[in-house]
Amino acid sequence: MDKKIETSKRTFSNKKSNSRIPNKQMEISKRIEKNERKEKLKIIPLGGLNEIGKNITVFEYQNDIIILDCGVAFPEDEMLGIDLVIPDFTYLVKNRDRIKGLIVTHGHEDHIGSIPYLLKEIPEIPIYATKLTVGLINNKLVEHRLKESTNINIVKQGQTIVLGKFKVEFIRSCHSIPDSVVIAIYTPVGTIVHTGDFKIDYTPIGQETINLGRIAEIGNKGVLALLSDSTNAERKGFTMSESSVGEVFEKLFRNCTKRIIVATFASNVHRIQQIVDLAVQNKRKIAVCGRSMINVIEVAMEMGYINVPKNVFIDIDMIKNYTDDQLVIITTGSQGEPMSALTRMANGEHKKVTLSNNDLVIISANPIPGNEKYIAKVIDELMQKGVEVVYSSLADVHVSGHACQEEQKLMLTLVRPKYFIPVHGEYRQLIAHKETAKKLGIDDKDIFITTNGRVLELNENEAKFGEMVPFGKVMVDGLGVGDVGNIVLRDRQHLSQDGLIIVVLTIDSSTGEVIAGPDMISRGFVYVRESENLMDDVKFMIKIKIQECVSSGIKDWATLKSIIKDNLREYIYRETKRNPMILPIIMEV
Repeated sequence: MDKKIETSKRTFSNKKSNSRIPNKQMEISKRIEKNERKEKLKIIPLGGLNEIGKNITVFEYQNDIIILDCGVAFPEDEMLGIDLVIPDFTYLVKNRDRIKGLIVTHGHEDHIGSIPYLLKEIPEIPIYATKLTVGLINNKLVEHRLKESTNINIVKQGQTIVLGKFKVEFIRSCHSIPDSVVIAIYTPVGTIVHTGDFKIDYTPIGQETINLGRIAEIGNKGVLALLSDSTNAERKGFTMSESSVGEVFEKLFRNCTKRIIVATFASNVHRIQQIVDLAVQNKRKIAVCGRSMINVIEVAMEMGYINVPKNVFIDIDMIKNYTDDQLVIITTGSQGEPMSALTRMANGEHKKVTLSNNDLVIISANPIPGNEKYIAKVIDELMQKGVEVVYSSLADVHVSGHACQEEQKLMLTLVRPKYFIPVHGEYRQLIAHKETAKKLGIDDKDIFITTNGRVLELNENEAKFGEMVPFGKVMVDGLGVGDVGNIVLRDRQHLSQDGLIIVVLTIDSSTGEVIAGPDMISRGFVYVRESENLMDDVKFMIKIKIQECVSSGIKDWATLKSIIKDNLREYIYRETKRNPMILPIIMEV
């Protein structure tokens, strides 16, 4: 009996001992799970915030990085001579071995324009984009001689790809260019939704409606953070449908006996399709002006995004063979760019198109902020030539490709994110989008207005700002990338505002006395022959200062140049109230 009791006790003791093992394993697994939860996703915008253009965002988890979009911005007024502005890729170059891929939301310049410059720094990055977007990127790669060395992949709307620890889903969207996508990024800490540029158009051209059902489905499963387009966050209501533009165009085309010239964005393929349809309907031939317009139309036709009967498009050289009522010309220049085709037509400088009072020009675009004065000038020039001009202030010949407040509300309601991050806009637009989100019940502490270069770290438990990473504006001037900085721009501004004076003199190396000169060269300051008295006074003053230096035993070039520059600047400002750039050149014999 005692043995039985002892045996049962031992058995119970063993059971008790064994029962601790699963408990310990459970504790360990909980600890591991807790540690995993502490890992955070990093969202790092390198461009596109507090500015228009240059959109690029980095998503980083542990040792993996993916990049979303890589666009350009166009130079501001003070960036004299600059062609493009691209993001600073320093952080990406430093972490190049961790980059799993570049995903692209759509084919606009402010989302794809910097890709060749990134590939020149990190050529091994694979690119993933939809069909038309790939076609437009390929145009750039050919231009930069990078096509053969680039790993570029076409994905379909609705497809999901795996990039390291990220799963990326491409969801059908609607914008002013076909093949746009909303991006869902599935990470170990939660789902991130990035809208890209979007609008909610219920009657789009080509029946390419945004897939609201899939977005709602993702929202029902839980979304950690939403990054959403803020471009039209200040505008109430809904954005008008693209098809409404076609109705206005139809009225303008109907019974028109003039030659019709339409200026629009080259990338607005749906707009171009509507123009093509109306031209065919009204038995008109179409000629195309502007390199970017020609490139986009060729790619879109090749890939089936523009459908046109044969022999509708003609070369611009052939327009002289047709009467005005048989022609439509599609051109670039809707933003009044100085070298664009429409601007050259307005100035009478276009070699192929001469305008007359039998022309109707339709400017089918709204001004990008900062371009208003350029467009106004072009409209004035056109009207002075007797041209009939229709633009957005007179008729609804353009609709935006970006969501207004009611569409932004719908996106927020469907996604129901834990955290909200307004993107793609200037500061006032980000703030307006924040206010919209607050009206829908999103707590102020869960909305993050961030800036370029600022790291946002988040997981299911918390979100907070981290350190800053390198960011900035890299300027492209001709073939030079980044070799024009603030100092060069400051000099250009100085030259453009005040002009230049060059002082050339020859001195004896042994005595320091002036042998020849000083001779004066003026550019953008005064015309020398008309200001001989001023120049004679300047020469006399320089000679006096050199003699004073010789008497004091000063022969060092740097000191002599500094003395000439300082005294000459002071004298000229006193006499003229101008401050030209002064360059002394001293030669020794």
